[in-house]
Amino acid sequence: MPESDLITIGAFARSCGITASALRFYDDSGLLAPAGVDESTGYRYYAPEQVARAVTIRRLRDIDMSLDGIARVLTADAHDAARLIDDHMTRLAERTQQARRTAEIVKAALGEPSGWPVAAVRGPVLAAAVEQILAATGTDPDLPVLAGVRLEATAESLTLTATDRYRLSTRTVVPEQAGSAEWAATVDGADLSAVLQQIRRAHLVELEAGEHSVRFRSAGEVVRTCRTLTEPFPDHRALLASLPATRTHVVVSKHGLLHALERQRARCLRLTVSPGALEISGTAAAPEELSALVTGASAELVFDFTILHPAVATAIGPDVRLDIGGPHDPMVVRSADNGDLTTLAMPADSTVVDTEKRIPR
Repeated sequence: MPESDLITIGAFARSCGITASALRFYDDSGLLAPAGVDESTGYRYYAPEQVARAVTIRRLRDIDMSLDGIARVLTADAHDAARLIDDHMTRLAERTQQARRTAEIVKAALGEPSGWPVAAVRGPVLAAAVEQILAATGTDPDLPVLAGVRLEATAESLTLTATDRYRLSTRTVVPEQAGSAEWAATVDGADLSAVLQQIRRAHLVELEAGEHSVRFRSAGEVVRTCRTLTEPFPDHRALLASLPATRTHVVVSKHGLLHALERQRARCLRLTVSPGALEISGTAAAPEELSALVTGASAELVFDFTILHPAVATAIGPDVRLDIGGPHDPMVVRSADNGDLTTLAMPADSTVVDTEKRIPR
């Protein structure tokens, strides 16, 4: 390559988001040698095609990969490189989890105020409930509270609720032991997701509320502390109370409905209810008719696939019940024989997804 096409170290550093000193370090480490070096001044120069390699190094350093690990990734084929990165992320997650445990021990040793008991729930039951409800959490950066799960405890129940304003899911479980008082908080969804496997493996999980967190204990030891969010959670109780009267009830096979939804390739799917049948149709595949137990009037609704599929997939039991009001009202999805999990799914416009039709805040 002609020397005129080379880039100074400063310009190259700016183009790939790496400091000049880091580039010199990567050169000394053998990861990224410059394309040329001025013999009289010692200045390093780089070729434009080296930017991709430099950016890859920067990103691998961002996930705390060692220089030796980066060297192995850069010399591996695509399959082995992906495996090396996955192995690193597994080790990183294990170190993070161990660091969290250590932090809990240190905080306890420093006299962190103890919380108060909220409830004790069997681990597999709680894990299943969390997993079902997490499907309805949102990712709106303007409303970070939608990424959380609302936990509400009474002497009789522990209720979990989440909404992304297009879906709302709520699940109630019966605790093995109730807390000393009613309690409610919105728990960070990412923290809950990270603790799922540990909860599932525990026979009994005790929830302990702190000022800005919830602790999960098993056999007396803290499994994980999850952050609570301070923003007000949407008024889901008002929404549930304001649902219009159901005009149509449909009971249909959960697996049959899921498979019919998955075989349609369109983003928006039309559900047409007639006596004894539920038809699923889109624009990219032939309509499919499912046998269904229908009570009430015929109905027609349109849903975004990404809204309806998770609502059905998380339902409990072999059959789901669809409670339908008007064509623009939320449809209630629940198990046909177990009402512990209830999901509201907001219909779309008849031709396109109506992004303004959301569950109210």
